Amino acid sequence: MLQIEELRLSLQALRPDIDDLAEAIGYQKIAEQVEELEEKAAMPGFWNDLENSQKIVTKTKQLKDTLAEYDGLVREYDDAATLIEIAQEEEDESLAEEIRAGCERTKAKLEEMKLATLLTGPYDANNAILTFHAGAGGTEAQDWAQMLYRMYTRWAERHGFTYKLLDYLEGDEAGVKSASVLVNGHNAYGFLKSENGVHRLVRVSPFDASGRRHTSFASLEVIPEINDSMDVEIRDEDIKMDVYRASGAGGQHINKTSSAVRLTHIPTGIVVACQNERSQFQNREMAMNMLKSKLVEIKEREHLEKIDDIKGVQKEIAWGSQIRSYVFMPYTLAKDHRTGFESGNINAVMDGDLDGFINAYLKAANQGTLSDAQEE
Repeated sequence: MLQIEELRLSLQALRPDIDDLAEAIGYQKIAEQVEELEEKAAMPGFWNDLENSQKIVTKTKQLKDTLAEYDGLVREYDDAATLIEIAQEEEDESLAEEIRAGCERTKAKLEEMKLATLLTGPYDANNAILTFHAGAGGTEAQDWAQMLYRMYTRWAERHGFTYKLLDYLEGDEAGVKSASVLVNGHNAYGFLKSENGVHRLVRVSPFDASGRRHTSFASLEVIPEINDSMDVEIRDEDIKMDVYRASGAGGQHINKTSSAVRLTHIPTGIVVACQNERSQFQNREMAMNMLKSKLVEIKEREHLEKIDDIKGVQKEIAWGSQIRSYVFMPYTLAKDHRTGFESGNINAVMDGDLDGFINAYLKAANQGTLSDAQEE
């Protein structure tokens, strides 16, 4: 029973960190806040002030999500501990692998939640809007943009997040020219904000009959979804709206009517589009939310007083200043140029195994040790 005893000791070693985490996230204080907010929500006339009531409901949900996440961690720990007790009482070594898996899940969940304590930005708890753009290079770059799209949606699935396709412009022969996805989940933006930037691919192109090695670029823009409870004023005269027929994956309504919407914010030149809702009105509403989110993100990043102070689109992403390289040939390696973190298992990375990169970024950002992205 030595193996079971070793697992018991390794699990037991996690308990102090789990207890410390409760204090770090302010579990008791959050529970008290939830109780106070629910009392407010139960008061007569609560919905009379719709704007304020929505803020309270949103805040309550975020706090409850934090409590539920910690409670889930404690359940994982307790389940593993109970299984260890059963194995020791019945002297059943066959449970060792199941116990080991439970211990590993608990440890991984604990590490993820410890990292989440570093997410202190005003929008870190929000959903995230991901926008992919193929760089120069035609079909090869468009295929790379689609590979990134698949990689991040796989990452979302691994973490129990849901995602919704907002806009999708197919490539000429393969891949995508651009695509936008809404990732729903607590702290989605906090984790994914590290992925904003240019991504470089080096491989033998399947579209090159000569079998030559190609370098391709695609950019990923990550912004927080700004909910309706935030007051963001955009003047009607500052918006140009175009409607067109949707294309690509979407459903039976695709291509039948000009329901897709493209909005241009005239003062800044920012363009957003949505085509996957069922009506022009819904697409416009979603596109407006995307525009508000992008403007607010720029305003916060540039430390501006108000939206009107944004003078134009900030060209912070440039080809050649990639944040990460993915090499398939002559060796396999994914390397982040800001943190130095790398993985030789390129297939796992492309299947959404990005936690090592994200964790390294959050730790480096917290310690102020991030390097500027540069070429390999």
